[in-house]
Amino acid sequence: MQRERFVLLTGRTIYQGVGKEQGKLSDEYLNSVAICEMDPEDMSRMTIMENSNVRVTTPSGSVVVKAVKSLRTPHPRTIFMPCGPWASLIMASETDGTGMPSLKGVPATIEIAPMEKIQTVRELLDVNYRSE
Repeated sequence: MQRERFVLLTGRTIYQGVGKEQGKLSDEYLNSVAICEMDPEDMSRMTIMENSNVRVTTPSGSVVVKAVKSLRTPHPRTIFMPCGPWASLIMASETDGTGMPSLKGVPATIEIAPMEKIQTVRELLDVNYRSE
């Protein structure tokens, strides 16, 4: 399977805020936050179709999200994910003494993941944070 390197940025979006108002367990929130914005040229080169599932992997972990075309182009080899449970899973918890983890400039890879499911917030919590 084709895997390419990118630089990951995270941040807040208006759509994330609107989705959160519907509730973090809502489809609106999932659809606005469980995404990875990519440059259309990168998507084309990797033959990634809009709204198809991709796996984003960083040194801290990996998560499956939907790939969407970024409206802010060009920015080759740079991807953006809204802050939320999906991005949090792949961000390092180390703060290097600043009290704030690095949310920008994170090395990442992307690969097409058509057979993998995007987990809901409940599934993410159960799988990754549940202590037995």
